[in-house]
Amino acid sequence: MSQPQPLPIDIRLMEFAANLMLLIFAGLLLTALASWIARHPVFAIRAVVVGGDSEHNNEVTLRANVGPRLTGTFFTLDLAVARQAFEAMPWVRQAVVKREFPNRLRVSLQEQQAVAYWGEDGESSLVNTQGEVFEANVGEVEQDNLPRFKGPKQQSMSMLRVYRAIRPEFEKLSLRIDELRLSERGTWQLRLDNGAEIAIGVGREEEVIARTNQFAKTLTQVTSRYARATHALESADLRHTDGYALKLAGVSTLTPGKPQGGRKN
Repeated sequence: MSQPQPLPIDIRLMEFAANLMLLIFAGLLLTALASWIARHPVFAIRAVVVGGDSEHNNEVTLRANVGPRLTGTFFTLDLAVARQAFEAMPWVRQAVVKREFPNRLRVSLQEQQAVAYWGEDGESSLVNTQGEVFEANVGEVEQDNLPRFKGPKQQSMSMLRVYRAIRPEFEKLSLRIDELRLSERGTWQLRLDNGAEIAIGVGREEEVIARTNQFAKTLTQVTSRYARATHALESADLRHTDGYALKLAGVSTLTPGKPQGGRKN
């Protein structure tokens, strides 16, 4: 039996070209169909379901402010742009945005948790639980008696760590840290809720914490010598290498006729 003769090269090229054209046409048709489906009004975003933290932002407020920025349909919406739109809202720290077929978005919010005011009185900055500075309406802060931090913004996390480490020792004395300050040169100071000013000085975080906590732990011993409560503290200087100097209301350790000074422990 004779073998079938191969088709001439020109015939094979014509078949290949025809098949290629068919594939291209089918591809264009599928692309056009997909584009039409993606932009069809039935897939337009019609609902946004908000979950997670929403104490400062309700669904109505979010839809009114973020809705106009959500352009596209279920298929064409840029989720990264949508997430940024939600995270631009006051008090929103993080947003997770997911599609729900056929025309809905589900958003889970994590709101900022304020632990301190930041900067001078009247500023609209706060510090969250991660030590990050953020902008918000301070009038919406629900917690009472938040401390105020003043320092370089890049040191906000360090200030929060120091605050958290020294706060318990003062709370044992029924004293509250009202303000914590860190200068550009690295000098630490704090003010208590009774108005007492405490100069801590410079040093690494662990040094500042150890110095301040040692002072707080021994303060009762000093005040009791003069029959005073810890709230009688007016000021203290912890920058001495062998102790600290302090001033108590109504107490002077100097002889009459000499300038008034403070007690060094």
